[in-house]
Amino acid sequence: MGQNRWLALAVLATGMLMVILDGSIVTVAMPVMQRDLHFTPEALTWVINAYLIAFGSLLLLAGRLGDLLGRKRVLIAGTAVFVAASVLAGLATGPSMLLAARFLQGVGGAMFSAVSLGILVTLFPAQRERARAIGVFSFTGAAGASLGQVLGGVLTDALSWHWIFLINVPIGLATLALAVPYLPADRGLGLRAGADVLGALLVTAGLMTGIYAVVQTRGNRLVTAGVAAVLLGLFVLRQARARNPLMPLRVLRSRQVAGANVLQVLMIGAMFSFQILIALYMQRVLHYTALQTGLAMLPAALSIAAVSLGVSARLIQRFGERAVLIAGLVLLTAALGWLTRLPSDARYVTDLLPVMVLIAGGGLVLPAITGLGMSGARADDAGLASGLFNTTQQLGMAIGVAALSTVAAARTAAHVRSGVSEAVALTDGYRLAFTIGAVLLAVSIVGAAVLLRSPSRAGSVTVSSRSDGSAVAPVGRVEAHCE
Repeated sequence: MGQNRWLALAVLATGMLMVILDGSIVTVAMPVMQRDLHFTPEALTWVINAYLIAFGSLLLLAGRLGDLLGRKRVLIAGTAVFVAASVLAGLATGPSMLLAARFLQGVGGAMFSAVSLGILVTLFPAQRERARAIGVFSFTGAAGASLGQVLGGVLTDALSWHWIFLINVPIGLATLALAVPYLPADRGLGLRAGADVLGALLVTAGLMTGIYAVVQTRGNRLVTAGVAAVLLGLFVLRQARARNPLMPLRVLRSRQVAGANVLQVLMIGAMFSFQILIALYMQRVLHYTALQTGLAMLPAALSIAAVSLGVSARLIQRFGERAVLIAGLVLLTAALGWLTRLPSDARYVTDLLPVMVLIAGGGLVLPAITGLGMSGARADDAGLASGLFNTTQQLGMAIGVAALSTVAAARTAAHVRSGVSEAVALTDGYRLAFTIGAVLLAVSIVGAAVLLRSPSRAGSVTVSSRSDGSAVAPVGRVEAHCE
């Protein structure tokens, strides 16, 4: 069934495309939703925040549940929840209904995303094939974000904002129809192997509180962050002592895995903030329509596709993940560095198009960091490693957008108070945010060079052992069950 592995990859990529599209497609339609549903400016931010809180806080738990109950079961259930929530969002008649639907979308998205990488790495144990598979999977994430803005503009202008959610329904149903026959069946380890209820409550509450601390606009963020830190600290203590921990701490013993997850917070924070802020710049400063904004981002999607699908796997095979990661980060740093000189009357060809081309670095960065983040996963905790990797990704998104948007808004407000025109004030705020993003990416380059060792080749991977002494091959050496 070797061919079925690639059909299974198509299922994973299609489902991930649905989840990623939903995250980016919303951004260009938010002004229209605000007008139609009578959102206040503050409440409108929760169209994104409600999704982020549910998604980010449940990834770790969902990943472990995939290991225990079966990753295929969790993925199918998550897809079904996501489709149902998308219908609810598309039919929303008021803010409360839409925000509830967005929270449910986050739940379903977390269930799908948390186990998808775990399924992928067990399907493709050989290094060369795994690099190709991760390249395809990463493309759906990176390019899908840009395509989401194009599609969001088209659907919003041609039909209505309702269709940015309803478009998920046929994609989700197709994913469900193909997942049943083509995804490999796995029974899971059983709840007795890791049913740490207290640990699950602590980590979910801690992550939910932590993400809320990042995105909240009122109240004391430090107090909320302190509560999150206490909850997560108690979770770590619980995992060190629990007989069947939800997250065995051995997952973090790999310098490569731990380093990849830390670096991902920095780089994803910069990359996702760029996507949001450049769209706002084009609409608020250059007065692009939603459709024009989406089309302006299209070269970014095409450049990422060309790199991630065309050359990333071959480069990783030849030079290793760390070297490819650093090369991609250099391109991304150059892209955000270019934006530090952005004028308030930018011309697309000279001021923005070069950035969209340099963003091709994302097609190198995402496959490389994914390979590094999953490199130490064992066959029986691949879902957990996948959930952890996706959790740090979501934390990077939430922290990056909240921090850089706040910095940009503060700089803009200061200029407006001093009498500067709105366009100039907005532009300077965005330039400051892009400068900080470039610094974060530069720090990531140094971190990658210092923290990450070159990954072992497939033939040199050693065998890990269970706590009971029996041997377990790491995912990199698991024989494909579909062969």
